[in-house]
Amino acid sequence: MKAVGYYKSLSIENADVLVEFIAPEPTPGPRDLLVEVRAVSVNPVDTKMRMRSEPQDGKAAILGWDAAGVVKAVGADVTLFAPGDAVWYAGAIDRPGCNSELHMVDERIVGRQPASLSFAEAAAMPLSAITAWEMLFDRLGVARDGGAGQNLLITGGAGGVGSILIQLARQLTKLTVIATASRRETAVWCKELGAHHVIDHSKPLAAQLAAIGAPQVEMIAALTATDTHAPAYMDIIAPQGRICVIDDPKTLDIMPFKRKSVSLHWEFMYTRSLFQTPDMIEQHNLLNELTRLVEEGVVKTTFAEHFGTINAANLKRAHALIESGRAKGKIVLEGF
Repeated sequence: MKAVGYYKSLSIENADVLVEFIAPEPTPGPRDLLVEVRAVSVNPVDTKMRMRSEPQDGKAAILGWDAAGVVKAVGADVTLFAPGDAVWYAGAIDRPGCNSELHMVDERIVGRQPASLSFAEAAAMPLSAITAWEMLFDRLGVARDGGAGQNLLITGGAGGVGSILIQLARQLTKLTVIATASRRETAVWCKELGAHHVIDHSKPLAAQLAAIGAPQVEMIAALTATDTHAPAYMDIIAPQGRICVIDDPKTLDIMPFKRKSVSLHWEFMYTRSLFQTPDMIEQHNLLNELTRLVEEGVVKTTFAEHFGTINAANLKRAHALIESGRAKGKIVLEGF
């Protein structure tokens, strides 16, 4: 089968940073689906894995953790899907990625693809949607239709996770949603997705929050540049507030938050699959719930740019845009 991957961790400027090759067709395990990949999207985790996880024994590693496709075959113990089903999912970080014609994935982290979306539109959503859902409901502990009178600050609202989190918080809770964006086009994007307010994260946050009548926020979704924004968070977080972090701060001093009894939470959507937790099937359930919300028009795809077919050159362009920090929504590639 055709695949795209890398043999060595290289900077994006290197001509051989991503390469095309022929890989053996995988055989599904007991609970696995073998999926014909129709479309993929690119996430920051792709670029991080490329730079931090050096392939071993001269073998190429396949990246990619967002896919939509059609089930070709199933393992002996599969009960949730059958060949021919259209599915969407974000895969598992300890298994080969989906930048290949065929991909193997555990059925417990796969959902039924919305019939109202194309494969490209669907591929834009799973990883960021799972992350946003778990962040909002599991980590920050917001109840469906809850949060009245409380503020949620989303730092980096125009990115993949932020684009879904704005919608979930606005449509499924009563929180006041405040997103940050530093460019006019990304600010407009956040407002279109449902943010009540948009402020500029390149400027002091406290003054901007005060100006919109929210000098303190009960919750912060720290999606990006947590190292930079942490000192400001100490001032703007309400006593007994909650902060959830998804990026990789090099230093994060939590002691300043003690006096306010602020709780800090991590969100890593691969925890359930990585540790095979008893509730691993919750990702299947939430993806199916998201399918329902998409088909009812409550949530829309965060597809933003189509970069063409799935090949090394187009994936390299996508990695470069992700690394620039200027991506809006999701970058999608489709077909081989």
